[in-house]
Amino acid sequence: MPPSSNGRTIDSRAAARATDQYFHASQARAFASLSPASLSLAWLDWALHLAASPGKQTELLRLAASHQGELAHYLYDCLRASGDPSRVCVTPPETDRRFSDPAWCRWPYNLLHQGFLLTQAWWEEATSDLHGTDPHHLQQVSFWARQWLDMMSPGNQLWTNPVALDRTVREGGMNLLRGGGYLLEDIVRHQAEMPVAGADKFRVGRDVAVTPGKVVLRNRLIELIQYAPTTETVRPEPVLLVPAWIMKYYILDLSPHNSLVRFLRDQGYTVYCISWKNPTDEDADLGMDDYLRDGFFAALDAIGRIQPKHRVHATGYCLGGTLLAVAAAAMARDGDKRLASISLFTAQVDFSEPGEIGLFIDEAQVHMLEAQMGRRGYFSAEQMAGAFQMLRSYDLLWSRAIHEYLLGERRPMNDLMAWNADATRMPARMHSQYLRRLYLNNDLSAGRYPVGGRPVSVGDIRLPMFAVGTVTDHVAPWRSVYKLHQFFPGELSFVLTSGGHNAGIVNEPGHPRRQYRIRVRQPGDPFLPPDEWMASTPVNDGSWWTAWSQWLAERSGEPEAPPPLGIPGRPALEDAPGRYVRET
Repeated sequence: MPPSSNGRTIDSRAAARATDQYFHASQARAFASLSPASLSLAWLDWALHLAASPGKQTELLRLAASHQGELAHYLYDCLRASGDPSRVCVTPPETDRRFSDPAWCRWPYNLLHQGFLLTQAWWEEATSDLHGTDPHHLQQVSFWARQWLDMMSPGNQLWTNPVALDRTVREGGMNLLRGGGYLLEDIVRHQAEMPVAGADKFRVGRDVAVTPGKVVLRNRLIELIQYAPTTETVRPEPVLLVPAWIMKYYILDLSPHNSLVRFLRDQGYTVYCISWKNPTDEDADLGMDDYLRDGFFAALDAIGRIQPKHRVHATGYCLGGTLLAVAAAAMARDGDKRLASISLFTAQVDFSEPGEIGLFIDEAQVHMLEAQMGRRGYFSAEQMAGAFQMLRSYDLLWSRAIHEYLLGERRPMNDLMAWNADATRMPARMHSQYLRRLYLNNDLSAGRYPVGGRPVSVGDIRLPMFAVGTVTDHVAPWRSVYKLHQFFPGELSFVLTSGGHNAGIVNEPGHPRRQYRIRVRQPGDPFLPPDEWMASTPVNDGSWWTAWSQWLAERSGEPEAPPPLGIPGRPALEDAPGRYVRET
């Protein structure tokens, strides 16, 4: 082919790709960043295999007939004068609180909610155990069926919710008037890109993130905060906190009573924390290598200048923990001895079973996100928040809507809720690499993840490790976090604590109803499956923070005078919490 023709072919291909990218980005905006191809393939896969499974169809027809018979018998019992209104034909799971109010036992609301629960049970059976269907597709269908059912719940409508109707009669409709006002306020705040109602009571630097300290390093990606000591002596090994870049760091320094930073400082540790920059479209080309070099390693270098010859207790939370595992594996490969221990909080190194967040990650979905991020330069905070809302649609969406808009009760904001609403963006290149390398390809657990052009292996890490999983984690399920036992050969102390991905970590001593299990796996011990581990490990009341502090102390030297506050010869840049955490 002549050069000119070849040049025209290349130009036409580039134009075609640009056209497709623009179309796919527009499609993402129209479908709330959800790939219609991915959803269509999932439903088609399910429908075709169901159509080719007469046994499954027969079982579903039998189940539907059984449910109808149960509901008819229940209706007959309800209509009898001697019928027991509290009797049920299906009991909801303990975690389902939608119909826990006694008002749902009254006619006809008892029939409505029992019919809904039977329908939900039928769909759970219809979207499970269907041989031949791709497991990812089956999980998607089950998830979206559950979303549709949650939306259609009788508790979400005024005329089918006895609790809301009782409140309306008792207050003469004032609850609806208040609820309408709350709805209007939320719409206005959303359109104006203002913080959610009540979040202004928790201002960064005034109410949260108030532990005294100094910003001792700033580059294009992070600020490093060093916190002022409160004890006359400190352990020689400092603690470096590496939060996830999808969140503001101050979840680790919330209010004074539940600040992990303050707790560690009061236990006699020198504490440093990374505060990630909230990226804009100008940061679109920042990648995972930048987060390693200008994030973790830049912080480690700065600590080395403040406290030379002192090894560091490195601690990573969520994706910050995954980044720490990558960095520690690279350091083990290269003979870098600057770490004393590793602590990972709700952090995964194997993404083969990532939990429900994996429902939003497949080739079609990632390609659509890449097209959208290519036009915008980043993955927006609203997209991330929307995905997490769908994972817990009742707790984060419908329950709130019922209480605020139907009952007219604005739930008081707390510090954790305010932090959760203070979301961040992610650079396009980094987010694409993160999704592809970790979720789609699972490169880290397979020993294929490259750092400095060479792959790293978590199995090379020989430092003592402390890992935390949380019982109700929807982002990093504890059984997925537990897979550290299969990849990390050294001493591993694993904690399973009550709570979810965030509340299980913000777990200060004195918090009521907190429990945790802990067990140490020594090198050479046989592998214990997660369910056996849970069944055989005793429960401890209280906060795992105290167990972690003791674990750190056992791996630290004798206390000494505190280090200088800041890099010698360079003045601190400003007071904590710094500049980056305030960026919106």
